[in-house]
Amino acid sequence: MTVDWHHAWTAALDELEADVDRVEALLADEHRVRDLPAVDPWSPPAGLGPLPLDLRPRADSILSRQLAAAQSLALTMVGNRRQFEMTARIEAGDEPRRPAYLDCAI
Repeated sequence: MTVDWHHAWTAALDELEADVDRVEALLADEHRVRDLPAVDPWSPPAGLGPLPLDLRPRADSILSRQLAAAQSLALTMVGNRRQFEMTARIEAGDEPRRPAYLDCAI
């Protein structure tokens, strides 16, 4: 039985690259018009074997994109949390209004 590691790695990298493409699309605000996709974590196929050397640059590129996407997601989540905190401070029309300032000159 001959294992075609190059083909197996190419397929595995295709799958990882598709995951990064989906995250990058979400970050590009394309998700606003549809529901968020279900999470389907990647796991390496059985019997993958060692990474062929000629695929190393592609694997490194995908890893760099994954790290950049993870950082962008974290920054976006922090921004969303801050925006939520600010909007939570906005008074609704149902509650009595508080004074916007207090004149202490009198």
